[in-house]
Formats: sequence, C-alpha cells, structure tokens
Amino acid sequence: MFPKLKIGDLIANVPIIQGGMGVGVSVSGLAAAVANEGGIGVISSVALGALQNAKTKLKSQNLQALRNEIAKAKSMTSGILGMNVMVAATDFEDLILTGIKSKIDIIFIGAGLPTKLPKIFNKEYKESIKTKLAPIVSSARAAKLIFKTWEKKYNFVPDAVVVEGPKAGGHLGFSVEQINDPNYSLEKIIPEVVEFILPFKEKYNKDIPIIAGGGIFSGEDIKKIMELGADGVQMGSRFVATNECDASIEFKQQYVDCKKEDIDLIKSPVGLPGRAIFNKFLKQVKEKKRKPVNCPWHCLKSCKMNDSMYCIADALTNACKGKIDDGFCFAGANAYRINKIVSVKELISELRAGFLNSKR
Repeated sequence: MFPKLKIGDLIANVPIIQGGMGVGVSVSGLAAAVANEGGIGVISSVALGALQNAKTKLKSQNLQALRNEIAKAKSMTSGILGMNVMVAATDFEDLILTGIKSKIDIIFIGAGLPTKLPKIFNKEYKESIKTKLAPIVSSARAAKLIFKTWEKKYNFVPDAVVVEGPKAGGHLGFSVEQINDPNYSLEKIIPEVVEFILPFKEKYNKDIPIIAGGGIFSGEDIKKIMELGADGVQMGSRFVATNECDASIEFKQQYVDCKKEDIDLIKSPVGLPGRAIFNKFLKQVKEKKRKPVNCPWHCLKSCKMNDSMYCIADALTNACKGKIDDGFCFAGANAYRINKIVSVKELISELRAGFLNSKR
C-alpha cells in the first residue's frame, strides 16, 4: 500500500497531490475525482473569471467562480480538497480569503514568496480556521526565507511545503541556466529542504511534510523521491490525460500526441521561463506574428503586458476550451511519455502498482 500523507489533521490515504493547473484545467471535476481516490485534489484559482469571458469585471468574476468551483467539488467528494493561488496574482489576498471562507482544506501558494501570508490569514482569526497553508518553493533558500519571516513576524510556520523542481510544467522558479544544472535538480533540493525544516518540526512539535513535484511520472519515481525524504508528491501532467480533467479533449490530446522534442521552454509575459508544448501559436509568437496585447485587466503583477505579444490568461483559456491555434498547453518535462487518456482511478492504480513493485 501507499504510505499515508498527514498534514495536520488531514490524512490522505494516497500521498499524491494533484497539481493546480490553470486556466480551468484543474477545477472541481478533476479535484473531486482525485480526492475520491484518496489523494488531494486541487482547484487552480488563476483567472477563473476568464472562463466566463469576463473582461470588465474579471476580479469579481474570479472570486465568484472560485466559490462555485469549491462548492461544486465539495458536493462531489468528502475527500481532501485544496486550491492553488499565485502570489503574483493581483487579487492574491482576495483569493486567499475566499478560500478560507469557503473552508477549503489546504491552500498551496506558488509563483512568488508569500512572506506576508499569515497577516492575511489572521484577518479571519487564525485560531478558528482549519485551512492549512503550504507554500511552493524551488530551493532550501526560499524555504528558509519563508520560515524565518513567518516565525519572526507571526510566530507561525507552514503546515507543509511543496518543493517544485525544474522539470515541472508551467512557470518555473529557476533561471534558464539553472533548469538543466544538476545542482538544481529535485533530487538535490529535497534533502536540503528536509535538513533545513527538521529543527522547526522539533521546535514546534509539528509534522511539516515535504511534498516533491516536477517531472514525477511513475510509481517508481514516487518511491525514489520519497526515499530521499519527501512525504508525498505533487503531479500535474499525468492528471491532464484523464477523463475527469476539466480541460477539453483537444487540450488533453496535445499531451497524448506530443513528442519529447515538442516540449520546450518559453519566455512568458510574466517574466519567467515556462515549459510548454510548442505549437502553431507559440511559433507565431516566436516569429512575432502575433499582435501586441490589449490587456483588459492586469491579472498578474509581474506581467509585462506593454511588451507582450499575447495575453497569457487568454492563451491558456483558449487552449483549455479547445482553441489550440489561439493558445498553448503548459506541460512537464515528461509529458511526452503519456500515450493515452485514462480515468483517475486507473492512473492511481497504475502509480500504486509501480510504487509497490519498484525494485529500489
């Protein structure tokens, strides 16, 4: 059997967290299906208003759409549900508070360092809230900054930490040079974070599980990374190619059809490198054949909208809806190994068998 993943009073029978994927790729359908299989299902909160073609009131539409997706997921499962929030989002605080008020089980916080998050958390009276907080980091150095700041200013430490390596899909917390440098590999980072967090576990008499993500594909991979000290894993790309994934069949088929050479690094409008499946749209961007974007609402703080040739929220939304020629799909480095669409149940069973049969 899989070892259980404990995050405070939350106990997942399957130590797998389904990564939050926007825009609209992982919402209530996928999150509930993963939770029903014993893992932790995650709703991506990024730009959900864009799915309703909301342009003038995107912020309020985002929050309402998030409430709706959390409520819908809860109606479909009694399992553990999380949400993913980007620090870079201009409505970051409102998204966090919406998740807390909707009684989401755990919030995963990425795309930036949430050094002031406990201050937001305290607005809703921390002592009466059961929602757990898990920052996503790409190094022991980032974990140190978060832990030291939270402890000094708020006498508070995270409930879990997700360590995301350079083989992940989407926006990456690494420079282009670091992505292929073995010194920044997930296998190198995990032991460093484990060592750093150990004193905090002892000081606060608190389990602070470490979840590893980025390029994890098989049950054998899960076994290998857990032997390095991780308590669980985060997986995104594998869950795209499932029946329950909320994206269109055209989106999922990009994963099934892509080859290793199709997965490449791109320069995102938000100023970070990202890993995606190269397609017609990205080719046009590279050749500067796309018209400069007219941003309806500055949804991401770091977005260089005045210099960009496209709106990333629009591009990701289009792809999710099946308009692949007007968008693109983020994907992890091993997405090319996917060759069919299966149910979440089948995928978890495959991963469990690989874990149990691993010869490591």
